[in-house]
Amino acid sequence: MIGFLGGGNMAEALIRGLIKEGKRNIVVSDPIEERRRYLEKCYGIKTISSNIDVVKQSEIIVLAVKPQNIKEVLEEIKDFVSERHTVVSIAAGIPLNFIKNYLKTDKLIRAMPNLAAIVGESMTVLAICECLEMKIVAPVRDIFMSVGKVITLPENYMNLVTALSGSGPGFFCYILEQFIDVATEMGFSEDIASELLIQTFVGTAKLLDSGLPPDKIRQKVTSPGGTTEAGLKVLSDGTLRAILLKTINDATQRAKELSMQGD
Repeated sequence: MIGFLGGGNMAEALIRGLIKEGKRNIVVSDPIEERRRYLEKCYGIKTISSNIDVVKQSEIIVLAVKPQNIKEVLEEIKDFVSERHTVVSIAAGIPLNFIKNYLKTDKLIRAMPNLAAIVGESMTVLAICECLEMKIVAPVRDIFMSVGKVITLPENYMNLVTALSGSGPGFFCYILEQFIDVATEMGFSEDIASELLIQTFVGTAKLLDSGLPPDKIRQKVTSPGGTTEAGLKVLSDGTLRAILLKTINDATQRAKELSMQGD
């Protein structure tokens, strides 16, 4: 049984992915009755109000609560978690050592999915203790593979991962917003500008997903003396790179600060 402590948006995305894969041995706890009824109606799964009851029924426990609530939840369940449990945390910024201080199991995994899990296109990074056998890791990997791609990295990379793939959708959408604003200033309606640019982003993403690297796509679009070359001369003056470097650096530092609060 896979148990979710918390039935929010990310938990729902993972539940949807699991059900699409044919897995229905799922139980979810959530304090809000309306949310429980919604999950039961939409996905046909069992929901309850008690975190402890989920722990008792499950072999894999997914901590899908907000980071500010993690301590309270760990205090609540600590006497009911044993070595038979694998505990997976998707609470942003919470290091494995913090969880280990509460729970009597070494089978701990930290995961950083992103918002695209909602449409089955998440980029998830798992931080896993080297002591864990593949038979323990594989079922957890399968949970996140049901909503996108999964890679494994040492935990010391998780702050940078949070900045890149965790916050990445926000950064990409901000850039898209600026493109749309510029296009409307130059004469397009917002609807037309949005349709043109969103489809361009989607199409480019599919080109990348086909295996074409970014530099190859750029070269295919760029003709000598053409419009793309004219625009790229502006983008390549160094200013954009400096902005992106500061963006990722500041986001990584903030992730580090949040992580230290969980130590």
